[in-house]
Amino acid sequence: MQEQTLDRGLKNRHVQLIAIGGAIGTGLFLGAGKSIHLTGPSILFAYIITGIIGFLIMRALGELLLSNLNYNSFVDFVQDYFGNMAAFITGWTYWFCWVSIAMADLTAVGIYIQYWFPTVPQWMPALIALVVLLFMNLATVKLFGEMEFWFALIKVIAILALIVVGLYMIFTGFTSNVGTASFTNLWSHDGMFPNGAYGFILSFQMVVFAFAGIELVGLTASETKNPEKVIPQAINNIPIRILIFYIGSLAVIMSIYPWYEVSPTESPFVRVFAAIGILGAAGVINFVVLTSAASAGNSAIFSTSRMMYGLGKTNNAPATMTKLTKTKVPANALLTSTAVILISVVLNYVMPENVFTLITSIATVCFIFIWGIIVLSHMKYRKTRPELAKKSIFKLPLFPITNYLILAFLLFVAVVLGLADDTRIALFFTPVWFCLLIGIYKFRVSKMQAYPVNKFADKKE
Repeated sequence: MQEQTLDRGLKNRHVQLIAIGGAIGTGLFLGAGKSIHLTGPSILFAYIITGIIGFLIMRALGELLLSNLNYNSFVDFVQDYFGNMAAFITGWTYWFCWVSIAMADLTAVGIYIQYWFPTVPQWMPALIALVVLLFMNLATVKLFGEMEFWFALIKVIAILALIVVGLYMIFTGFTSNVGTASFTNLWSHDGMFPNGAYGFILSFQMVVFAFAGIELVGLTASETKNPEKVIPQAINNIPIRILIFYIGSLAVIMSIYPWYEVSPTESPFVRVFAAIGILGAAGVINFVVLTSAASAGNSAIFSTSRMMYGLGKTNNAPATMTKLTKTKVPANALLTSTAVILISVVLNYVMPENVFTLITSIATVCFIFIWGIIVLSHMKYRKTRPELAKKSIFKLPLFPITNYLILAFLLFVAVVLGLADDTRIALFFTPVWFCLLIGIYKFRVSKMQAYPVNKFADKKE
């Protein structure tokens, strides 16, 4: 019987827009409000720093994926270089990352719907969105690609429109009830660092969360046509996207009206149009950010199912998770992941005001681990496979200096999470998660006569 495999149904335009969708998510549209409130205009520097680190991580990921086209995702090269237990922990942690992302996105959907319908409970739109996205993902990977293409396209057009309209207001000196639009708003209200270094440092939690999912293009490797061309192109375009979509949009927003007018609980993208009094424009932007949340949730549900499918293929999850439908979609993995994501609906019912920060903090810690293991895998690849590294045409620049720079930044963000009361809880939760995974792995190995050997290299364990 021929082995079932995932369909390579994602085209170049799908992967390019998936990469954009991964880099423009709820962390920007909703989380930017909290970040600006904490640090003021210096948030631009936080995005520049984090963007550089994100790009370097992606270069390391791209070099590893293209060093062996049999890698379906980065979990495969983690297994190759660090063994089965590391792959088990990484795979399930990344699955949990995207479960958390999906929960945050569904929470954002509930918040955005309340802009139009304030009396609707936050959990209800979250539940409806989850059901709709589930059925769409159960179709085909090509439909997922098409959905993400159009979702991301709406985000791109909206942000570009915001920048163009904002620049027009700035250059024409547009005046609203909160002041005159001018680039001077970036430094004329207590400077670029109005809340000092401490506020600047605290902003990195939400800024890093805004980049969570940037590595999603690495998960599409097994479903991408011509990965040698498509993956480098998607990765190399990241800096210009960061410059335009993050730096450009936030700089324009904080120029249109002073940073202290930003609410930490609202989307500044909606707020800016509401403040300048353009009839109906705020509603349109709210629709865009709602679409963005749905897009990010769509990517999250896709990712959780593919991670669970991959875990099943390596015997790290039940074998039923590897079963594909006629359209080559891992339905069991999709349904199981969605059932766990459903917890977010309960959280939105029980604690609607605090759920977003809680979930994003936990996701940030998990992504720090994922990005760290990618960088460590890259370091081991360069050390143990110099012949492959020599042939690579897509290398991480300035190895190993950039590797240590990335790791130092990730450690810095972990420390930042411990500084604020509302994010510190994530640091207490995640060690429990890792201990649980190690315990489950040890238990599974003890119950199995023969654990699957590393499929990419000679025996490592």
